[in-house]
Formats: sequence, structure tokens, C-alpha cells
Amino acid sequence: MDIVQPVAAPLSLLTVHAHPDDEASKGAPTLAKYKAEGVHTVLVCCTGGEEGDLQNPSLREPGQPFHGLTPEEEKALLAEIRPTELARSAEIIGFDEVVMLGYRDSGMPESPANDHPDSFHQAPLDEAVGRLVAVIRAHRPQVIITYADDQRGYLHPDHLKVHDISLPAFERAGDPTWYPEAGEPWQPLKLYYTVWSKARLMAVHEGMIRHRGESPYEQEWLDRPGQDHRITTKVDVGAYLWARSGALRAHATQVDPAEPWWFGLTDEQLAEAYPWEDWILARSLVSTGEGIEHDLFAGVRETAEVPS
Repeated sequence: MDIVQPVAAPLSLLTVHAHPDDEASKGAPTLAKYKAEGVHTVLVCCTGGEEGDLQNPSLREPGQPFHGLTPEEEKALLAEIRPTELARSAEIIGFDEVVMLGYRDSGMPESPANDHPDSFHQAPLDEAVGRLVAVIRAHRPQVIITYADDQRGYLHPDHLKVHDISLPAFERAGDPTWYPEAGEPWQPLKLYYTVWSKARLMAVHEGMIRHRGESPYEQEWLDRPGQDHRITTKVDVGAYLWARSGALRAHATQVDPAEPWWFGLTDEQLAEAYPWEDWILARSLVSTGEGIEHDLFAGVRETAEVPS
């Protein structure tokens, strides 16, 4: 696509995730920051997280909701609880809208859940793209956030498919020949990939050693190749890290509040160690200038309608 002139419209940011809790671990401070600035924020969650496992062992203790349940009963209760956890997480982050794309959790690679006819993994690509296009046209975001093309570290079928549908949806949302039943065409202007930078990993690792005397990141993690050379955008979210920690805790079945992997540093300590969230600009139809961006709406704000 060629560079285009932004169309005056209210600022809107849409982020696409695979399961409930992904919105908490990837980008929550950035979304909270833009919400505070008056940007309309939309969360698209592609599945209900039905195949998740209980990650918080304290909920199996006497007097807790999962005490004494069989594995089948536990799985059923999880599926019942996770929408409520998602709603609370979205409230903490400040999303204006939460849209469920309507698919079932596909489970881990090569698990039986991959073959469920309602799973995201089994959904025809054009059908899933069409559903996302309808959401884009309804909410008219200039900026979309999705998962990266390089997901070697976590090959979950639903995470892979989030990427696979987001790129064509970005391209087709503004094309009236695609999905005419999905609403009036709207062309997003920028598409970003989430990325956990190696610089952040090392800063958090070193911060934990400094404050706790140890780190949960084993050498295998520290040796993993990074994608820092692809990073185009760094957003300062030091004042909004409460959105990450609060949203993670809202997913009580999925996140152990005693787990140092997530909570080894306080929000203040994390802001001291690494106050940014990093992004890869994958598509842009506006001119953004040279060097590292510090605003996802760089090149867009000039003609956007900003709330007073």
C-alpha cells in the first residue's frame, strides 16, 4: 500500500489477543496510557480460553473454589470463571470495548482440542478475517496491535492465528470489495507487533537480583535470541505499570500472585529497571520520520480529532 493522508477522526486503538489474560501480559500499560489520553481503546479476544489450566495452586486449598474438584470439574469451572476475570482485567486497563471474536480455545499444539470444530485453529481463514474486519470497520481504529510474525518462543495455534488473520484484516478493512456485508470500509493506518525485548528481559533479571538476590529467569531464557534490532517504537509507560500488575491479578486462575516471574519486582522497581514497552511497526500508511518512535500515533495525530 502507498502512503496515505490521515483522515480526521477520533483517535482509536485496537489490540487483538488470543485468550483472556493475554491482554494483561502484553501491552496493558500502553493501552492504559492511551486511554488516559482520551484515545478510544478496543480489545478483541479471539477465544474464551476454555483450554486453560489452573495456574494458581492456592485456589485448590480448603475453602477455595477448586478444592476437591476432579480434573473435568476443574476445567468446566475454569471455563465459567474466565469471562469474569477478563471483564475485570479490561476494566482495570480501561478498555472502552471488549469484543469476543467467538471462537473456542484451540489448546496447545497437537492436543485434541486442536481438532474441535469450533476452535480458532479450525476456523477458515477468510471467515476469521471477515469477523475481524467487521470489528475494525465498526470501531475505526487508526492503530492496530497484534502478534508478531516470529513466534518461535511460543507456538500456540491461537497465537499463530492471531497474526495470520490480523495482516489480511488490516489490508482488507479499507477495501469495499472485501466483505461488503461487514460494514462501511475503514482503512487503519498503522499495524504494530508486540515484542518482549532482550533489553527488557536483562533489565528485569538484573533488577530482581538487585532487589531480591535472585531471578527466576534461567540461563536458557537469558540465552534466547532477541528481536531488539527490529524494534521501531518505545513507549514510556513507567507511570502505568499498575495496569499490568492489576490486570494480571484479575486473572486469578491463570496467575499465581506469589510467582516472581510476574511479580518479582514492584511496579516502582520495574519502572526503575525498564519503564518502556517496545513495539515493531509492521505496516504504516503514514510518514513517521526517522529514528525510534515514542508514540503509536506518530504520523496520525496531525489530522486526528483529539478530545479536549
